[in-house]
Parts: sequence; structure tokens; C-alpha cells
Amino acid sequence: MKRWQFWLGIAISALFLWWAGRGLEFGEAMEAVRHANYWWILPGVGAYMIGLVIRAWRWHYLLRPIKAIPVKTMFPIVTIGYMGNNIYPFRIGEVLRAFILRRKENVAISASLATIIVERIFDGVVMLGFIFFNLSELGRLGGSSGFVGNIRQVALYGTIAFGGALIAFLLTAMFPDLARAIYNPILNLLPTQLGDKARVIIDKFMDGLACLRSPKDAIMIFFTSVIIWLLETAKYWFVMHAFNFSVSFFALMLMNGIVNLATTIPSAPGYVGTFDGPGIAVLTAYGIPQAVATAYTLVLHIALWVPPTVLGLYFFAREGLSWSQVKEWQAESDGTSADNDGSTNGTSTLVNA
Repeated sequence: MKRWQFWLGIAISALFLWWAGRGLEFGEAMEAVRHANYWWILPGVGAYMIGLVIRAWRWHYLLRPIKAIPVKTMFPIVTIGYMGNNIYPFRIGEVLRAFILRRKENVAISASLATIIVERIFDGVVMLGFIFFNLSELGRLGGSSGFVGNIRQVALYGTIAFGGALIAFLLTAMFPDLARAIYNPILNLLPTQLGDKARVIIDKFMDGLACLRSPKDAIMIFFTSVIIWLLETAKYWFVMHAFNFSVSFFALMLMNGIVNLATTIPSAPGYVGTFDGPGIAVLTAYGIPQAVATAYTLVLHIALWVPPTVLGLYFFAREGLSWSQVKEWQAESDGTSADNDGSTNGTSTLVNA
């Protein structure tokens, strides 16, 4: 709580919540919450948990060129990571699972973080795909919310960012010797000790990109990413049935794409505000009353937050981990300690790249 990043996230979340709550009749929203049919959340949680298993399999697939680790080993680590994202700011859960993987399987942090960044790039590409796939839906919506009216421009910039990163990673993975020929002369300009440490980190980071050297593997990673996010959209669809409104599955794909791109913005732990504001904006643009849209988005957010957090806390305790270790790992991720391979880590920089 002493870090400026924490308070920046709180301020951004507060801004989004203020924006989402303008003109809201809180009594009507609470009435919609009270009258919801919560049985519909159960199949939604089931769909989400299947997606979580596929996430573990995808990470197993990404790490396979480095070390073949069973999915049953990966699943608890992935769940702990999502728990960390939900209760810590700035996606510290990604760093957390990289440290746990080093602790359990002796995989270099730089390499595992490279695979995590590849995950996030593919997730971003799929989210943009959801938006572009539903541009016809978007064109029929009103822009009075202020957010939805600008999403085409956001999608364009997002495509340039995620697409450019994906192309850069693919080229680096396919032509590692060329990449080394580019960055080694630059590193040679640094002081010897710093350059050597940076070279170790970058080399191991490139090891983590090995999964992209095969077009077949890249297609498989993209395919599993699509399935993961379709399953999450299915949760949106199930939870919708708990409330007195209806939109198409494609509308919920659009909402999923928009809110998950918005959650890349720094915020308070659990994506408070950055998830809710855009979600409410999309639904109100579809003509859903603001109170109902707010009630649904609130319940959906809780239903997305609770299962991985509770399960992650269970696995966290089962692994014999402690919060003091998390603080130590967080300090390491800021570059104050060293990896077990002898290289100083800048892992928070890598995961937020």
C-alpha cells in the first residue's frame, strides 16, 4: 500500500466506478440483484472452470519446448496466478506463477514469463477478434455511453499493438540467430557485468518463445485461446439468464472483448471499475436499463472473481506457501534479488510489457 502504483490503480478504479454510476438508481439495481435466479450461475461457473483447465493445458503446451510439465501440475499454479491477479494490483499473479514454477520445476523465470506474455498477446488478439467479428453489432449501437462510440478506434490501436507484438515475437522465435545478431551489439555497449546479466535474461526469454517456431503450435495456441474465451462468454450467457433481459451471444462476445481489453488498464485489485464501467456501457448501449445492466455486471464480476480466488487460495495453502514469500518474490520481480540462474531479474518489466 506504500507503492504509488497501488494508489494509481485505486484512483483509476474510482474514476471508472464514478463514470459507471452516473445517473444510476441504486435502489432499482439492488432490486434486480435481489430478484436474480442464482441457479444460473452454477453452469456458468462450470464453463469457466473448464476454461481454466484449458488455460493450464495451453501453458503446458507453451512450456513444452523448455520442459514437459503435466497439466495436473500446471492447473494449481495457474489457479494461484489468477488468485494473485484478483487480490493484487498490476497482475502480480503472473509473476507469482512464474516464481512458483521455478520453485517446483526449476524453470527459469525469464523463460516462463516469456510464455506468459505470449499467452497475453494471443488473448489480446482473440479479444480484438471478438470485437471485429461483431463490428456489425457495434454499428447498430448508440454511442451515448461515451465508451462504445469510440471502440472502433480502440480496436484499431489495439490491433496495431497486439498484432505488432505478435509479429515481433514470431520473427524472433523463427530467426533467433538474427535476433541475437541485433541485440548482442547493443548489449556490448553496456558495462560488462550488466550486459552479461541482461544477455542471460534475454537468452532465456527467447527460450520461452520456442513454442512459436512451429506454425502448427502457434495455430494450436490460437485455437485453444479462442475456446477459452468462448467458454468465458458462455458464462456471461448463463449469468444473463439469471436476470430479466436478453441479448444475443454475439453481443456478449462483444462485451467480453471490450471489458477484457479495458482490464489491461492499471486498476485496483480484481479489475474493479475497469471491468464494470465498460460492461455496463455496452449493455446500456443495447437498450438494457442501467439498473439491470449494473446488477448483471456486478453479479457477473463476482461470479468471475470468487471461484478462481477461492480455489487459488486453497492451492496456495496446500503448496505450503506464505504471504511473506509473495512479498519476497514481488521484491525480486522489481530487480532487487537474483534468479536461481544467477541473473538479476526485471520480471515485472517483462510481464507488464
